[in-house]
Amino acid sequence: MISRIDSTQAAKELIAILKEKHGELMFYQAGGCCEGTQPQCFEKGGYYLRMRDVCIGIVEGCEFWVDRDLFEYWKFSHFNLDVLDGFGVGGFSLETPLQKTFKIHYTLFTAEELDDLEPVKIAD
Repeated sequence: MISRIDSTQAAKELIAILKEKHGELMFYQAGGCCEGTQPQCFEKGGYYLRMRDVCIGIVEGCEFWVDRDLFEYWKFSHFNLDVLDGFGVGGFSLETPLQKTFKIHYTLFTAEELDDLEPVKIAD
């Protein structure tokens, strides 16, 4: 099965640092407003999911959730979680005090990959 999400080495290293400090984590990527479409990192359960939000997969042991409308827009794309130096939009994410920000790079799945994608989980 093809994963819908992966992470760069820089993201893996930052997640490890954040896990050591905060424990279990989760990611949420909204579709707009103050945080734009930047992925946000929270302590697990620190963000309340809305009905029909979509978990596209697990990245470094953390569920990665996206807004239901955003998923409809990006459901044909692979997400690659990366990290950049600097202060991201919104500043609600756990990496902000470390002067880092998570970022997603998107690539479209091929027709063959679309036929073999891991299933998603939908929030109740």
